[in-house]
Amino acid sequence: MVTVAPDPADPSTLGDGTLSVHVGNSMDPASGAVRTPLTLSNSYALPYDPREVDWTVTDQLLYTRVSGINQLALQRKLAALEHAEDAVVLASGVAATHAVLFTYLNSGDHVVVSREVYEATYNLFVELLPRKYGITADLVDITDLDAVRAAMRPETRFIFTETIANPTTTIADLPALGELARAHGALLVVDATYTPPPRFRALEHGADLVVHSLTKYINGHGDALGGVVVGRTSLIDPIKQQAMVDVGGVISPFNAWLIQRGTSTLPLRLERVIQTAQTVAEWLESDSRIEWVRYVGLDAHPQRHLARQLFPAGATGMLAFAPTGGPDRFNAFVAKLRLIANATSFGHDETLIVHVGASGMRQDLYGEPFTATGTLRLSIGLEDAADLIADLDQALAATEA
Repeated sequence: MVTVAPDPADPSTLGDGTLSVHVGNSMDPASGAVRTPLTLSNSYALPYDPREVDWTVTDQLLYTRVSGINQLALQRKLAALEHAEDAVVLASGVAATHAVLFTYLNSGDHVVVSREVYEATYNLFVELLPRKYGITADLVDITDLDAVRAAMRPETRFIFTETIANPTTTIADLPALGELARAHGALLVVDATYTPPPRFRALEHGADLVVHSLTKYINGHGDALGGVVVGRTSLIDPIKQQAMVDVGGVISPFNAWLIQRGTSTLPLRLERVIQTAQTVAEWLESDSRIEWVRYVGLDAHPQRHLARQLFPAGATGMLAFAPTGGPDRFNAFVAKLRLIANATSFGHDETLIVHVGASGMRQDLYGEPFTATGTLRLSIGLEDAADLIADLDQALAATEA
């Protein structure tokens, strides 16, 4: 039997777990440390004659706003994890989204956007870009391909969607959207924070550019902010030059180092989180004290057929549910939880819950049952499923009256 020798310089020779550990990591020649060290330096040594230096080259160590050791290491690993040609890491997930828009949209351009997107993304498209730059957006039901097609214009540059919407769990049909975008000369840009690699790779399902908030699953420890855009080198290079070098949305060396550390356990964490999320979602679905639950792994999910196509092995640890009794019970229920933390964000090692109201600029677009009751968004962590279920059970019991 002939096998391909594993080579960290060639991620295609490595399995997902191996590349998560080894790609982007290199032994430090100065100390002999087996991991890329944290380098807290703004500047790097210049050549003897620096007059011919290109100060905008993003793969040469000159100045940390342009490139740094930890940033370059993280970019190599994330590109490998996504099976992408290149990646650019930035200060936050929102900075990564803004970087794509800043680089590729000009005054008079138009974007078709899923009506169910993250709040900061919504504000960019609905408020800031139209008011500041004359860029317009149509918000559509991303599951209605006819509506998406009808919204396309000659000046449409993007279709922008989340893989699984936050917090409604609506699934975007990326292959169909990719075909539609290409037919109109537009790009499909996907926020895939809910569905990180290696469990799902949006580039392999029709996306041109993929954005992640590294703060969430990819870091996985709730202690660092970061964002990334991955895609073809021809699309990533302009983002590096404009949004990173010229605007300065660079990630800090410390955060890049922390996130690089977090990626090493990403495949293992995702396996555990998805398995636990399925168990918890099934328990919630079976409990009469729960009015409704949405999880892409449940047979009752409205888009279960598409979920099976895109995520046959599961994709996320995010779910939404509502206890009976209405919104007034939600806060009391959350206050009674002992293990599950009442906090925003998701993808951490600990399980988090947040009460999302039923009304507001974004929520009014969610439809039923979200606009009727509001939502408890649950981000499953690494705890034992039995302990999480016990915590949910006792909080339900304590607020049943």
